[in-house]
Amino acid sequence: MTEYLPEGFLFGTAENNDCLDSFTTLSECKESRKILEAPCIICDSRHDLVIDLGCMRGIIPRTEGAVGISEGTTKDIALISRVNKPVCFVVKDFGRDENGEIYALLSRREAQQMCSEHYIRTLRPGDIIPARVTHLEQFGCFVDIGCGIPSLIPIDLISVSRISHPSDRFYVGQDIRAVVKSFDGDRICLSHKELLGTWQENASMFEQGETVTGIVRSVEDYGVFVELAPNLAGLAEPRGDISVNQHASVYIKAIIPEKMKIKLIIVNAFDNAYRGSELNYFISSGHIDKWVYSCESSLKLIQTVFTG
Repeated sequence: MTEYLPEGFLFGTAENNDCLDSFTTLSECKESRKILEAPCIICDSRHDLVIDLGCMRGIIPRTEGAVGISEGTTKDIALISRVNKPVCFVVKDFGRDENGEIYALLSRREAQQMCSEHYIRTLRPGDIIPARVTHLEQFGCFVDIGCGIPSLIPIDLISVSRISHPSDRFYVGQDIRAVVKSFDGDRICLSHKELLGTWQENASMFEQGETVTGIVRSVEDYGVFVELAPNLAGLAEPRGDISVNQHASVYIKAIIPEKMKIKLIIVNAFDNAYRGSELNYFISSGHIDKWVYSCESSLKLIQTVFTG
């Protein structure tokens, strides 16, 4: 289903560039209903999108800009926000403007309908899919799951380690993986934490006696929670000079699998502006029916069961 990737994945590829080469190649794509991508350069006063095809200008009329625009279920911000970004479309027809120049009439809505019918409706809970982060809200992360079709990862499903805002984990434009959690009509709810590893998988990356870097995620009266990995946090003794989202050097005092606990000692804490490495996925493709975070030796069961 490579043609149904998030917007921007096709842009710049050799195959996409060849299709945009001339009137002839665009005409061939019109007949085959091939999905293409090119940059939107203007959203005009009518909210029609003007697309730079290279060989000619393309126009996506407002009502063809996205599924739901005509019905009012999609707001026009979905069109305005595409300026200076790649946009997917199919070629519908050709015309001539007042100067006699040929332009292509395009439809993003039809590309989205094809994506929904041939890709999204075939997904099942537990399927792992690519996604691209489009914007972040306090309650979750919105992503493009194909041809500009949005979906949401609620903040509590982003990782096991709690965060105060999705920007603590993601940034706009980031390519990530997600797992289909459930369906609400035509909308898909996604999860992410299941791909970041179990307690044991994460804990195995650390050893008692090591001093490592973590991120302070919560400061409580009884201690400081420090994230060692997105799905793993340890607890250090209370300190009054620590604040949330600081980086910290921590000494690993003990790793206790049966309690799924890691005891830490904070060596020092500091503000840090650099962005860490990309996410480490323990699962990045395929399908999962059930994910168990807990250790076998632990009495506490934390799991996700994906059901159709």
